[in-house]
Amino acid sequence: MIHSLESLRTAVKGQGPKKLAVAVAQDAEVLLAVDGARKLGLATAILIGDEALIRQIAQEHEIPMDCYEIIHETDKVQACRTAVKLVRDGRADVVMKGIIDTSVILKAVLDKEIGLRESPVLSHVALFEVPGFDRLFLITDAAMNIAPDLEAKKHIIRNAVKVAHSMGNETPVVTCLCAVEKVNPKMAATLDAAALAEANRAGEIQGCIVNGPLALDNAISTEAAKHKGITDPYAGHADVLMVPNIETGNVFYKSLVFMAGAKNAGVIVGAKAPVVLTSRADSDETKLNSIALALMIASR
Repeated sequence: MIHSLESLRTAVKGQGPKKLAVAVAQDAEVLLAVDGARKLGLATAILIGDEALIRQIAQEHEIPMDCYEIIHETDKVQACRTAVKLVRDGRADVVMKGIIDTSVILKAVLDKEIGLRESPVLSHVALFEVPGFDRLFLITDAAMNIAPDLEAKKHIIRNAVKVAHSMGNETPVVTCLCAVEKVNPKMAATLDAAALAEANRAGEIQGCIVNGPLALDNAISTEAAKHKGITDPYAGHADVLMVPNIETGNVFYKSLVFMAGAKNAGVIVGAKAPVVLTSRADSDETKLNSIALALMIASR
């Protein structure tokens, strides 16, 4: 099982180079991230976009273009469709977003004709290496689903569990985070958490252990759980932390990055292939980690 982001990169490298399909690739930061992955032996890439701009940017940053296939396409919507089709047709393993709105590339991913639709719900999964902990954490969904209902949360859990499985964790503990540890009819998140745990026990959600409601301290610390008298044997052992809504997830995500110094990666999952969506605010390391995570998911 993978216990660090460094070991994630090593595991992906050991599988041999895969291929990225980069939509609207005429962006310096995206090209630098892609070339970083190439240098590490993680992946090669097909670059789809304005060829003249791609080559100009590459020259400015000393990125060798003889290592890449370029498909000239100035229409950004069509570039996204081409990238998705390359993955669908088996010519690439992962879709990567370039300088294009997320909604545009996801529309191509979900297109009924050429897309990669699989799960009814796409969701964001973030992988975190937090100082002081001996395991990695998956957090979902901090970036895509705004206020998922109970059925959507079931799909979000299933998507995250597939990511955990790809990293060698065959029975991840999924904890539904709430503000309290007891079901409170006035707090919808606690009702959903209890229902999700019951769905897991009934076999509706498989391949994992789902527990909750639990507050964050009792989800990740066995000492905190014992102190509060929580008898759940999986309390404190969370591998996947499912947040109740995007506000909670966004604050949690950014707190880990900017206040706790955590290293991370993030992808969109739920399609037949993962989608790498790097932000200009992401560090180069985060971008490489995200590519590595997507490649690990794709290879499994």
